Amino acid sequence: MFQPILPEHVGGARRAFFERGASPAGAVPDAILQSWRRCQRQGLSVDARPEVAPVPELSLRELRQRRERLWRLARPELEGLAGSLSSSDGIVLLTDEEGWVLDAEGSNSFLDRAGQVALMPGVRWDEGTVGTNAIGTAIVEGRALQVRGGEHFFAPHGILTCSATPIFDPFGQRVGVLDISGDARHAHLHALALGRHAVDQIEHRYFADGLDDCELLHLHAQPLLLGSPREALLGFRNGRLVAANRVGLELFGLDRHDIGHASYEALFDQPLSRLHDDGMLLDRQGRALYGHGEHKRHARAASVPVARVPRTAPAAAAVLAAPGTVLAAPVQQQLRQAVRVLDAGLPVLVQGETGTGKEVFARELHRRCARAGQPLVAVNCAALPEGLIEAELFGYEEGAFTGARRQGSTGLLRQAQGGVLFLDEIGDMPLALQPRLLRVLQERELSPLGGGRPVKLDFALVCASHCDLQQAVAEGCFRADLYYRIADHVVHLPALRELDERGALLQALWAPMAQGRVLQAEVLDVLQKQRWPGNLRQLQACLRTLVTLSDPGEQISLAHLPAELLKAPPAPVAAANPAQGGLRDIAEDVMRQALQATDGNVSAAARQLGISRSTLYRRLGQPAAR
Repeated sequence: MFQPILPEHVGGARRAFFERGASPAGAVPDAILQSWRRCQRQGLSVDARPEVAPVPELSLRELRQRRERLWRLARPELEGLAGSLSSSDGIVLLTDEEGWVLDAEGSNSFLDRAGQVALMPGVRWDEGTVGTNAIGTAIVEGRALQVRGGEHFFAPHGILTCSATPIFDPFGQRVGVLDISGDARHAHLHALALGRHAVDQIEHRYFADGLDDCELLHLHAQPLLLGSPREALLGFRNGRLVAANRVGLELFGLDRHDIGHASYEALFDQPLSRLHDDGMLLDRQGRALYGHGEHKRHARAASVPVARVPRTAPAAAAVLAAPGTVLAAPVQQQLRQAVRVLDAGLPVLVQGETGTGKEVFARELHRRCARAGQPLVAVNCAALPEGLIEAELFGYEEGAFTGARRQGSTGLLRQAQGGVLFLDEIGDMPLALQPRLLRVLQERELSPLGGGRPVKLDFALVCASHCDLQQAVAEGCFRADLYYRIADHVVHLPALRELDERGALLQALWAPMAQGRVLQAEVLDVLQKQRWPGNLRQLQACLRTLVTLSDPGEQISLAHLPAELLKAPPAPVAAANPAQGGLRDIAEDVMRQALQATDGNVSAAARQLGISRSTLYRRLGQPAAR
């Protein structure tokens, strides 16, 4: 385990406070000092080691289910931050409003180190349990803050530097915390800014997810920032402010306690009709604010526009109209084919390296298919605890096993009734469970654990895996009969380094978030030549970081790029990590040389290259042998 980090000024402050009872004002931030005092008043002993352990898997699963909306809306930011932190020895965590850790992702090595002090899913990181820490102290303070090394109350936590930002819903209620943690021996200069930017994205998504009946205003003094998380969002009902994001509150000098009390007339000098007519509104300070409004009829309902974006802001209109996903041209063609297959009642299997956009592809497939109006139920087979995966998938009756809910559970398969079932990372499904899934897919009938009447199932099936399932079948890790049941149509998503149009794709990803920023030519060159082992997820995380660390209209230069990108060599021709399922960056001439060296023996050539036979066929543009 790491030794706690105690810089001299922090070590001196701890000795003064905990040993002599002095108040080391100025030696540590005031928020830390106040937290130390609260911990002492709660009876915590600085010399003790907090006795905490994660809750059982079933309890954690139920906790996540109760916070499903938070997890769903935060997921894109978690994945983006995890991609950028995986190479920098850091992790990102999501907690609920009480500090229960729901999810943790990022550097595998640091996840292990954090686990040594119980910074992991299923543990509550509130001040009363684990003392001064970024998550718990941010909850008490109601604002973003960083706790570095020895500023933690308990000495073992000194191995961490943590930056936490509370997440609030549109009505001013705290719903969770996003935390970025890393090794206290390193400086984490931008962690707090990255966390704040991510939380702005999450809170912005809460408004798009739906509000109760109200008039929602999108406003900003700079029209180009409309549609971005930096726009002010204000919801009014009967002339009273009922919802607002952080930007909206700061724009008018309000705090969250003003939600439900401030009136429209106290904020604006003109009637709402002026926003409808001119796309502009003057506030009580005489400031011109551009924007538009929409009437939210009910939660999660489609919005009805009641005002237009000003004609003077075409770029803002483009941002508002931009699609939520960016897919490369080859992938667009694959998507069109997959829609036809799925609508014909045939299953679709999506294969590709981690980060190539398999879940994005599946969600876009659902959006375009005939079942778009029905639910999409996404199940990550790798994330479900092995001991509970059968119960979670197939459901169970009351009393089916120890810990079963009193009312039982319908199971995830039945929740997809009428819609689309997406089994992500199906290659990680336990081998012993595969026969039952196969039987359900063949018979389209399900019997819950513990008895109960069989239920007829009706859903379209999409599966995904980062590993080469044909190779897994050959190695005995995946059942051949299940593979042929789910692989009527196989989509192979290319790795980012394999795309000829990297520059165009990069610009398409950058445009909606640029807000006037310009990537200089040398920056574009560096970004296009990167290997991007994390593929689109890693690239998007890098672009979001560039946005966070710059201002609208700024020129993005090489100085803005992370040092590891500038040091990294161009994408090599050699094979990639074997764990990534055989989708390798191997030049065709190397493959052909391997074939010649083995006298055309495809199996021998594939073994020599460390890839599957199907991958070798595909990369050489030849049909696979039957």
